[in-house]
This record gives sequence, C-alpha cells and structure tokens, in this order.
Amino acid sequence: MKTAIILAVSASTLAIAGNAFAQDMQPSDEAEPQSAQPSQGLQEIIVTAQKRSESLNDVPLSITAASGDQLADQGITDVADLVKVVPGFTYTESAYATPVYTLRGVGFYDTSLAAKPTVSVYQDQVPIPFSIMTRGATLDLERVEVLKGPQGTLFGSNATGGAINYIAAKPTDYLEGGLSATVQNFGEVTVGGHVSGPLSDTIKARIAAQTVQGGAWQRSYTRDDELGDQRFTSARMLVDFEPSDALRFELNLNGFIDKSDGQAAQLIGVVPLGNPARLGDLATYPVAPENNRDADWTDTQAPKRDNWFYQAALRGDLDLSSAVTLTSITSWSEYSHDTAIDPDGVALRDYFYNTTGDISAFSQELRLQGEMGNLTWIIGGNYAREKTYQQDDAGPYDQSTSAYNFVDAGLGGPFFVYSQYARQKFVNKAIFANVDYDIGDLVTLHGGIRYTDTDIDFAGCTADRGDALGQGIENLLNFIRSGAGLDPITIADDACVTIDSSTLTAVEVTDKLDEDNVSWRAGIDLKPSPDALVYASVSRGFKSGSFPLLSASDANQFSPVTQESVTAYEIGTKLTVLDRTAQINAAVFYYDYADKQFKGRVVANPDIFGPLEALVNVPKSEVKGAELQLDLAPTDGLRFSIGATYLDTKIKGSFVNYDPYGNQVDFAGSSFPYTPKYQVLMDGQYEWAASDSISPYIGANLSFQSDSKAVLGDARATPSDDLTSRGGLTIDDYVLIDLRAGLKLAEKYKIGAFVRNLTNEYYWNNATRITDTTVRYAGRPRTYGVTVSASF
Repeated sequence: MKTAIILAVSASTLAIAGNAFAQDMQPSDEAEPQSAQPSQGLQEIIVTAQKRSESLNDVPLSITAASGDQLADQGITDVADLVKVVPGFTYTESAYATPVYTLRGVGFYDTSLAAKPTVSVYQDQVPIPFSIMTRGATLDLERVEVLKGPQGTLFGSNATGGAINYIAAKPTDYLEGGLSATVQNFGEVTVGGHVSGPLSDTIKARIAAQTVQGGAWQRSYTRDDELGDQRFTSARMLVDFEPSDALRFELNLNGFIDKSDGQAAQLIGVVPLGNPARLGDLATYPVAPENNRDADWTDTQAPKRDNWFYQAALRGDLDLSSAVTLTSITSWSEYSHDTAIDPDGVALRDYFYNTTGDISAFSQELRLQGEMGNLTWIIGGNYAREKTYQQDDAGPYDQSTSAYNFVDAGLGGPFFVYSQYARQKFVNKAIFANVDYDIGDLVTLHGGIRYTDTDIDFAGCTADRGDALGQGIENLLNFIRSGAGLDPITIADDACVTIDSSTLTAVEVTDKLDEDNVSWRAGIDLKPSPDALVYASVSRGFKSGSFPLLSASDANQFSPVTQESVTAYEIGTKLTVLDRTAQINAAVFYYDYADKQFKGRVVANPDIFGPLEALVNVPKSEVKGAELQLDLAPTDGLRFSIGATYLDTKIKGSFVNYDPYGNQVDFAGSSFPYTPKYQVLMDGQYEWAASDSISPYIGANLSFQSDSKAVLGDARATPSDDLTSRGGLTIDDYVLIDLRAGLKLAEKYKIGAFVRNLTNEYYWNNATRITDTTVRYAGRPRTYGVTVSASF
C-alpha cells in the first residue's frame, strides 16, 4: 500500500505538472503573477500554535516561525536543519540512525525506534509519534512553527521541550504549479514539483513530490571508497472538500521511501572493552584525519537504509454555530525499517549490525472550540495507539575484544553473532481543556489542563543466533548455579540469553508500565498597545516512561525509566517598533526538572558483567536560560534577523552513576549532554528591483554553537587518556557560514547559487563509545550548488 500511495502521488504530479514549472509560494490567492518588487516592512505572521489562527505577536509563547520560502532559501530540507533558524534547538546524529532533537536543553538520547521524544513533531497538527518517522515532514511547506517550553496541555505528553508543527502548503482556488531542480558539487540532484487547483466547486487538491539522488560526500581514508549517496523520495496529496459553508474536510496522504546511505563514524581512539591482547589489527588502526569527509566503514557492511513511511490523515470541521466549531483529526501511520549500521569507525569486524522493525500508529482527536464574549475556549479528548517491533542482528564481529570475553573467562566461545529484539504497545488516552479570558483590552488570562493515561507493554531480550553465545551464557549460569546447589540448565539454539538474576535462568523479559499525569499551564499577558505584548506563564509537562532496546546481558537492563516532568517558568515580551520595521522578542525562563531520563549504567545483582548500559532517572536537575530574537526590515527589500540563546543546565544534588568507560562518577553539577551554553543565529537577505521584472538578491546565514558534552561529566578512559588531546566525548564549538545569491524573474522564474559551510569548518554533533572504539559524527563539508525553478 505504501508503494501505491507514493507512486500514485508521484505519477499524478508528473502527469499534471509535466509542462508546469516550480514557484515560490504566492502571498495571496490571486492567480495573476505579482510584479518583481521587494516587499516592504515586517509582514504579519499567522500561526496556529494554540490550535486557532492568531498573529504570532499575539501568542504568549516563545515561538520561532519561518515561511516555506525562507526555509527553501536557507536550504532547510530536514528537521535537523532547523538548527539554522531556531535558537535553542540542537540535532544529534545518533550512532544507530535514530535522530535526536533537543530544545532549550530538553532532549532524550535513546536510539531505539520506539524512543518517545521530548520534542514532538506534527504535520498540520497530526502527530508523527516517533522521531525516526519525521524525515519527510519538510516537503512543500507553507511554514513551520517551533513552540518552546512544555506544550502538554494542547499537544500532550512527550512535548516537554516543545513542539514542531509543519504546515503544508494548501490547495489553491486557482490552477498553479511548478518544478524545481538543485545540483550540488558532490553530485546530489534534487528534483521536485507540485500542482494545485480546484477540481470542482467544492473540491480542490494539491499534489507535491520530490526526489533526492546522489551526493556521496564521505570518503574512506584507508581505501578508495565513498559513502553518502541519497536515494530519498517523498510525496504528498492534499484534498480539501467543502460541501457546505459549515462543513469542511481535509485529506492528507503522504509518505517517503528512503534507500540512502547512512553516515559513517570517525575513529578518534581505541579503548578495548575486553582483553587488550585481543585487539589485533585494531591496536594499530589509524585515527581519522580531522576533516569533515574522512571516515571509515566495513565495505561489506556499508551503512544503508531501506525504509518507508506512509500516513493518511483526515480532518473534519463542523461549525455548530457562528461561535462554536467541532473538529475531528484522525490519522493512521505505518513505518518499515531495514537499516545496516556500522558505527565503530573502522573497516574491521569490530561492531556492526542490521536493524529491522516496523511501527503502526493510530491517533484520534476530537475537540470543541469557540468563543463566548471575552472567553475563548477549547475542550477535547485524544486517543492514540502504537505498536512497535525492532530487531537488531549483530555480527559476525570476531575482531571485537568483547567476542572473546567468555574465552578469556574459561567459559567457552568466542561468540560472534547475536540478536536483540523488543515488542512494545503504547496506549495513550487524554482529555484536555484550554481557556483564554480577556479582561478589557489590556489583560488576558490563560489556563490549560490535560489528564493523560499511558500504558506500555514490553517484551524483549538478547538472543543467541550462532550457538556460541548461548553456550557461553549456559556455562556461566551453570557455574553459578552449581555453587548455589542448583541443577544445571540448557539454553536452546536461538533462545533468549538475557539473565534473570533472581532465578539464574535466561529469559524473555516481559513488563508493563502504567502511568498517568496532569499537565497544566497558567499565564497572564498585558497588551498596552497593538504592537506590544508582555507575558508571564508557568506550566508543567510530562514525558512518558520508556523501555530501552539494547544488548542486555541482565534483565535489569530492560527496566523502564518512569515519566519525567518539567515545571517551566517564563517571562517574555514581543515588541513591534520603529514603524513596524523592527520586531524584538525576548524571554527568560527556568525549568525545574524531575526524574530526567538519561542513558546511564546499572550493576546487576549478582554482579556478573560489571556496569551495564541502561536507562536511568536523574532525580533533580534544572535549566536556566534566556533568549533574544531581533528581526529588522529597515529599508525596502532588506531583511535581517539575529537570535541568541543562553542555557545553564545542571544536575542538582548527588547523582552517582557510570560513564561510558565504566568509571563510577558523582555527576552532581554536570551539564546536560548536547546542550551548548550559547547559540547565536544570524540571517540576512537583500533583494532589490533591477527592473520591473528582475529582482536580484543576496543573502547570508551564520550559526554558532559553543562547546558541549556528548555525555554527562567529562568521560575518559583513564586520567591520562590520549583521547583528551582529540576532544574525547566533547562537541567543540563551531561557526558555520552560508551564502546565497540569485535572480527572481517576473515572479515566475528563479535561479540561485549557494555555498553552505563556506569556510569548510570541521565540526561534529556527536561523540560516543562503540565497544572498543571512540568515534564522532562529523557535519557536512563545504557544499555549493545551483537551484533553478519556475512557475505558472
């Protein structure tokens, strides 16, 4: 079905738009083209952050909004690229292909497919419940809205950091369409198109599709090989049906197919997990050169994806009266995952595996909203159900020291292959209400509340897949059982080998997590003039508990973390000044964090394997921060913006756990991983009219992040570890500069050139330990290209 949907949308696009040309999103519903004149002053931005249309400057929240044109100009083609336009947002390329998003220091680094995020992603208010499903959300957009701080009252659990809502470009009342093409220096080619218009007096539709092909930007530094080709195709069909003035329907069918290469890691050091005498070729393996391109991977196990996603969503709006509307939003999503992962940074059989899995998700929201005098209100309910399955098939990796741990302990082996799997079912039920009450023209009071009940069922284990691991675990358990006077056991081929310490047997772990919570928000804002808003708010949001998927030697590693909560205090202002040529938005905030979820380590009882990877709750932590956004339009055609964020994150009180190298550490006072203290974003563009039909433009973007940690504390293998000289598990500060320039011709044609990472800055967004190796994931090198588009 997924192939049929995507191919149908793609075929329809080509059939209808075969003679059409791409266009920038028109500012009005008029079919006639506009003259090529730069716009004047700051334009009003309408957002739906509170599930109703409002001016951005009237919403008492910290929001970053950008139009589809802005995103296209700045090369924003994925959720990860929002780091260029959203102060306080960071993206992490995880070692296991699952993207991790963090906003204002609130993130969750767990790389399983079923990891619930802290920054939720929506498309036209339709949830995309898992981060791995979000890669195609940026196709053919009207705008994106990034809401900061807990959004639990209107957007539910798992939005403690905030919510990202992509607004798709909508069907038009007139026929229009287009094509665009981009070519980059690494050979990446992007071709996209859309067509939109009425099908009848009551039905209009929009179809868009895009494919990205080629672009291998990584190269092996030990042999002649390249990696990084994109093979990503996405499509969407929107149909609006308005049978009467009081009833409206919106159907959204969208999906993607991703057969792209994954990213290879860069080796920065070797710290053996097992006996150093077993390192072999790894002991003398050269570290990666310090540039963006050079990395290494096993040629027979190159990182590659074979994933697909589709979603069908139906929204219905019924006006019960002139002041009350009933809204229903129903969605169904399917995702399939088949990805080869080689995260160890070497062309050896040290560690790699293949992940397969699938996700099905259903969501239903029903709400009433309306106005009653000075009161604006929303009440509603939501039901969501997701089922996930993931299996990681690891090995053979006979060049890993851990493969010989049982041999060196005299228990048999070595083991080269195993698998780990998890089945999960999530059921989420919620009811919510939100009110805004105007006290005259000056003061507005805000309040919201949501009750959420979440049930998670889990089953999973690590399983033998080649007899040696099962035999080794069997020998180990029988050795311990004999000392305890217990009868020996037998572990069958392909059976679970995760140890239940209480029974000294190997088991499939089954568990259940049932939780509920009440999210809430209260606030007040003052509007002394139409161009000034001052607001203060306090809110509490929750992220649901979570089960990990990992190579679990002990059943305790599968123990879930319980739900975390964030209580956020914020004071902010939004000011439009200088005759609407300048906008100043500022906020200060404090987050009181309880039971923050981290990837840490636990020790089993009895202690057989030492510290083992697991999810853990940190009792108390906090975020202090401030942000500033300044937008300027001092003259016709000139736009400039600057955004800055300051974050001070900290673990409060004593929290003793283990770093990635097995050292026991008290992390009191440690800052959060992947959270730079300072971020600065600047973007400017100047467009002028060279004639009645020609408008040249030039623009630039600068993004800066200060250094941060990829783990809690300052992990190193030993106090004198030479990894320290190469940055260890830190993420260095960096500055990226992008340039763009081009011509707009009669608002129908556009040709532009761009350079991204102009200075070829060497930077990375993750560093981690993978069994025997410590690696980092580099950002993209300098990239330049040309884009052409046209429209009718």
